[in-house]
Amino acid sequence: MNRKQFLYNFMRKHTIGVLSTVSREGNPEAAVVEFGETKDLELIFDTIDTFRKYQNLKQNPSVAFVVGWDENKTVQYEGGAVELTGIKLDKYKQVYFAKLPEAQKWESTPGTKYFKVIPKWIRYTDLNKRPWKIFELQF
Repeated sequence: MNRKQFLYNFMRKHTIGVLSTVSREGNPEAAVVEFGETKDLELIFDTIDTFRKYQNLKQNPSVAFVVGWDENKTVQYEGGAVELTGIKLDKYKQVYFAKLPEAQKWESTPGTKYFKVIPKWIRYTDLNKRPWKIFELQF
């Protein structure tokens, strides 16, 4: 199995992660979010347009994301967030809801917005190995 497939399989096992954004003032802000993923390792999540992360993403789309920490295995992820609209929104919502059908309850909430994150750099770490198993992908 190649590393991209390995990372996809790892992320499929998790439903929440920590999304980090940067405020207009340059302050880091983190939030736990549910997420889906594509085979290209894009992440998909939703938020409400009054939440801090939405405002942050509109002015600075650069994000960091952490998936996993249980079992001493984790993925660190950096990328660029893009708000989804139109046909692309429908395509990515199908992927998101296939993994998280319960997330559909937010679809009709006023102000719900959907984002995909395009990966730029990903690091996998398994702290159970000696030495640690670490590998990175650049995009």
